[in-house]
Amino acid sequence: MARLTLATCQFAVRGDLRANARAILRQMREARRRGADLAHFSEACLSGYAGTDLPSLKGFDWDLHAELLRDILRLAGELRLWVAVGSSHRLVPPHKPHNCLYVISSAGRLVTRYDKRFCTASDQKHYTPGNAFTTFQVLGVRCGALICYDFRFPELYREYYRLGVRLMLHSFHQAHGKPARASEGGNILGHIAPASVFAHAANNHLWISANNSCTPVSRWGSFVAQPDGMPAGRLPLHRPGMILTTIDTTRKFYDAPGKNRERAMKGLLSSLPPVQDPRSRARKAL
Repeated sequence: MARLTLATCQFAVRGDLRANARAILRQMREARRRGADLAHFSEACLSGYAGTDLPSLKGFDWDLHAELLRDILRLAGELRLWVAVGSSHRLVPPHKPHNCLYVISSAGRLVTRYDKRFCTASDQKHYTPGNAFTTFQVLGVRCGALICYDFRFPELYREYYRLGVRLMLHSFHQAHGKPARASEGGNILGHIAPASVFAHAANNHLWISANNSCTPVSRWGSFVAQPDGMPAGRLPLHRPGMILTTIDTTRKFYDAPGKNRERAMKGLLSSLPPVQDPRSRARKAL
C-alpha cells in the first residue's frame, strides 16, 4: 500500500538566511513529532525570494547558504524525515541561479532538485528557468514538484500525470508587495491560484500540496487538495503552521474525467468515436 503522512508547512519567509533556516528546522522537528514522513516547504523559503524578500541575489552569501542547507540535510537524516525545501541554486557565472525545490531523503541525502520552469518577467531579472520534470518516490508514493507561476500551465500537470505522479508538491510565494490593481493581476491571486490548483487536482486526479509564505500581505493560506478537487485542509492567513494529511493512493475519490482523460491525452477529443450521420455534419441545419 502506497501511503505517507505529509506536513504542508508555512511560515513568513524573510530576506534573512539564518532566520529562514531556524524556521525550517523548527517546523521539521514539529512535523516529525506529529508523525509526518514528508515535510513540504514554500518557494525560496531558505534563500528568500529575490526581488521581494531581498532586492537581488547580488552579493548573496552562498557559503552560508550551503552551510545552512547541510544543517537541514543533517536534521532530515536524524529525524528520518523527507523534506522538500524551496531555495535558490547557484549556477556558473554569468548564469543566474535557478529558483528551486531541493528534495532531501529521510537518510539526509539530496536526491534531486526541481527548477522552476516558467519564470515571470520579474523572475527573469534574478533567475534562470529550469527545463526538466522531477519525480521521486516516498514510501511508494510517486511525487512531482512545481513552483508558483508554473500553476498557469496545465501542460505541466498533464505531463506529470503521464509520469505516474500522484502527489504534487507545488511551492508558492504569493505573499509580498502591495496589492496591485485588478488590471495588473495583483489582487486576484488569492482567488485564481487556489481555484486553479483545485481544478488541476480534479482534472488530473492527484493530491496537491500548495503552500505559501505567510507574511502580513500573503494572498492565501497553504492548503492540500484531494484528487476529487476538494480541500483536505487549509491554514489561515498570516500565521505559521502546518497541515498533516494522510496521502493514501488506494483511497477512492470521485473522478469526473474518468476514462475520457486517457482518450483526451491520446488526442481523441470526444467521449466516443464520431457518429456517421449527415445531420450531424450539417451544422447550419435546423
